[in-house]
Amino acid sequence: MRNDTISVLVVGCGNMGTSHARAYHRLDDVTIVGLVSRGPESRKRLSEELGGLPTFDNYEQALKKTQPDAVSINTYQGTHAEYAIKGLEAGAHVFVEKPLAETVEEAQAVVDAAEKADKKLLVGYILRHHPGWKQFVAESKKLGKPLVMRMNLNQQSTGPEWQVHKNLMSAMSPIVDCGVHYVDMMCQMTEADPTAVHAIGARLTEEIDEDMYNYGQLQVTFSDGSVGWYESGWGPMISETAYFIKDVMGPGGSVSITKSTEGDPRGKSADIEEHTQVNTLLVHHSDVDENSKLTKEDELLETPDEPGHDELCYFEQQHFINAIREDLDLTDHMRAAVQTLQVVLACDESVKTGKRITLK
Repeated sequence: MRNDTISVLVVGCGNMGTSHARAYHRLDDVTIVGLVSRGPESRKRLSEELGGLPTFDNYEQALKKTQPDAVSINTYQGTHAEYAIKGLEAGAHVFVEKPLAETVEEAQAVVDAAEKADKKLLVGYILRHHPGWKQFVAESKKLGKPLVMRMNLNQQSTGPEWQVHKNLMSAMSPIVDCGVHYVDMMCQMTEADPTAVHAIGARLTEEIDEDMYNYGQLQVTFSDGSVGWYESGWGPMISETAYFIKDVMGPGGSVSITKSTEGDPRGKSADIEEHTQVNTLLVHHSDVDENSKLTKEDELLETPDEPGHDELCYFEQQHFINAIREDLDLTDHMRAAVQTLQVVLACDESVKTGKRITLK
């Protein structure tokens, strides 16, 4: 176990980079040696918030000058694979936001680089570190097989949030960018391999490229007979009525993440704090008597403390630092990062071709 201070270079000072920098700032024996961002305002703001940290506008120069033990990559998707490999080749452990890369080949190249360098590679699958989502997965596994998994995260984004989404869609659709999280959850619930996908999509705005779509729904079939769907839409036209569905059914009943129905939900889908909240799990049992009448009442399970976004990022970065210090084996995690990317990219292909895609 390492006991010395771990130095971290934070790359990207937007929403995720800011939350992760705050986490490193809180962690014992971790020091931030630099903040990298193309925008001078964001890195200056974050530097001042954290007590005056060195700032850079060039990743390669910052990497060479600071020689960090670890790099935290929180930039747009198109740079993830390149920046991760450069960090690994420079001798640093790497945390990189999802998705790991823009292609399966690039994602595998990053994994290969991590194994060659004998460094840790952690991808930002933040739901894996959420106490409530861990409980959701555990309760789902009690329902038997096959499972039917229904999930979505639609965001009625406007103003700056819509601009961020348009920037993201210059490279990826919503079901690719966000879908990796929820396909990962499905894989954990089933503990089975995805075997085939089908997806649909629609372009609801002329503000994005002709070959891009800002609404999509994917369907996944698993080797154990389980099935799951996920939908995601971005933009000012997206409905708020059912922006958050997280529901799993099996032979033994169902378990659902519940949301408060009090107050006006309008605008909540664009609030990042809302994306991961669990609050309460509703557990339904399918046990019946000789007359096919239900014999058990539904249960409401209170989940562990509901972490805010910054706190959740703290849990995630705590795990990253522990993986470095305690030499944790992240092989399965890296495999999952490549596999889930393969699934959502196949879904993107399905949208564009109209065909069901069999996974190899």
